[in-house]
Amino acid sequence: MRVIHPIADKLVAQVKARGGKSVPIADFLDFGPRAAVDQALSRLVRQGTIRRVGRGLYAWPQYSTLLNQMVVPSPDDLARAWARQYGLRIIPSGAYAANLLGISTQVPAKIIYYTNGRTQTVKLGSHSVKFLNRGPKTMDVTGQVAPHVFQALRYMGANGMTPSVIARLRRLLKPKDKADLKLNLRRATGWMKPLIESIAQEDAN
Repeated sequence: MRVIHPIADKLVAQVKARGGKSVPIADFLDFGPRAAVDQALSRLVRQGTIRRVGRGLYAWPQYSTLLNQMVVPSPDDLARAWARQYGLRIIPSGAYAANLLGISTQVPAKIIYYTNGRTQTVKLGSHSVKFLNRGPKTMDVTGQVAPHVFQALRYMGANGMTPSVIARLRRLLKPKDKADLKLNLRRATGWMKPLIESIAQEDAN
């Protein structure tokens, strides 16, 4: 049944445009007063048009025929939507960053992010995510992927960054990501610099 509400169509379009990604309520507030947005979102959730995947977080329903169940947004997606909700910056910690980059198959027992906000543990969907406050040395690394690489290197260590791991990252990173790595090179410690330079090279293949 179609929802009749002055802003419902705009809310649905915003969530649908993000696909399976989580959308924080902050992204809806330009569509009307907070009370009206809350009412419309609640109605859409009750009707199953959209899903509430966390406190103040919404997503487009996605069903997996393979798993025979609804697909839940990843912890990383939820954490990023939560951070956007509060205007915070977050960077996955070493073990989780390495896992997200695909250079470590080990799934961390605890999901930890570094942030410029306060230290706290937040329940996001079925996940308990810890956010640890960190200063400029960690948080000033810029770019979308460069912070992940810095944290992964710290976790893997010099011995863990084998030629195959470096080659994998080199293939994975886009030219923009490699450019960001070069821009942040001055923030790297001595042993990390040659590894970052190697990763930032264009892949011959």
